[in-house]
Amino acid sequence: MTQSSPKSPGSSPPASSPPRQAATQPLVPPPAPDDLVTNAEAPLEADEATATDDGRSIDDRISTYTESLASSVVDYPTDHGRRYHAFRRGAYMMPNDNKEINRLDIAHALVTRATGDKLYLAPIEEDKTLRILDVGTGTGVWAIDMGDLFPNAEIIGNDLSAIQPSWVPANVKFEIDDVESEWVGTEKLMKNIFDSLNPGGWVEFQDLDGLYYSDDGSYKETHETWKWNKELIDTCESIGRTSRPGPQLRGWVEEAGFENITHQRFKCPLGPWAKDPFYKDIGMLNLVQLLEGLEAFSLKVFCDVLGWTKEATMVMLASVRNELKENAFNGIFDHHVVYAQKPFTSEETEE
Repeated sequence: MTQSSPKSPGSSPPASSPPRQAATQPLVPPPAPDDLVTNAEAPLEADEATATDDGRSIDDRISTYTESLASSVVDYPTDHGRRYHAFRRGAYMMPNDNKEINRLDIAHALVTRATGDKLYLAPIEEDKTLRILDVGTGTGVWAIDMGDLFPNAEIIGNDLSAIQPSWVPANVKFEIDDVESEWVGTEKLMKNIFDSLNPGGWVEFQDLDGLYYSDDGSYKETHETWKWNKELIDTCESIGRTSRPGPQLRGWVEEAGFENITHQRFKCPLGPWAKDPFYKDIGMLNLVQLLEGLEAFSLKVFCDVLGWTKEATMVMLASVRNELKENAFNGIFDHHVVYAQKPFTSEETEE
């Protein structure tokens, strides 16, 4: 999420390829930067949004296609038995069918719970009228919740698929477009976000680190889940689509020139194995969304990129599913939140 009293919105940054994890040891948490704020009582997901509020219309920055504009937007293709977005086909490798819609709503509940039942962490000034853009809005649940929370703000949800509900708060609308089409590349994307915000405006990014690990060394390369996770990550890297954007968010924000940067990392157990009730609750939410999402995460990557048959892919996923259900290891992945402020100019002071 990005917000402020800005001009026009930003987007979720495409990721560059992260270094690969050695395949000879149990996976353990990566070392944290000295200034990383870590909340061990919270976990997963990627969500971004942007807010703006000057007279410059967002329509001047992105071409918008609403759910009712063109039949081509909702003429969804099917592949491997799943439905995918029609708008700019292939730009996103996840399906958009009912099964995935349900998973996205569960993932939203997971992230909200993990971050302290909060929709955002940036210090937004709630008494000011805002324009807020939710980039990659998915089912639109975050934008709708924000519309209820900020009744005087204009909330715009942007996505490649028109899967959002028709009945929404009066201050919420959805547009179908690929924001990254005009702002290709992380450096250009971040610069445009920076330029689009008014001085003092806030930007917030939320995304995951898809590399699984364990604190106690119980998650090892002999596990089928380890093999699947590594193959998925390595293959995504090979085609320029990292599954590990979360740890890179702070660096992108710093390079763009933002200040007052806060970085928080939230642990997300892969199942209800934790002793702490808070983690156990989050782990169960995560297990449900993982089991729902295994096919969605894998089919395009393993079948279309690696050339596996769907049958072979499903056999592998059955083994992964069994390990997750049986708590075969105490797995975790991290959800990262980074928010930052555009500096005030010398002529301007914070109100």
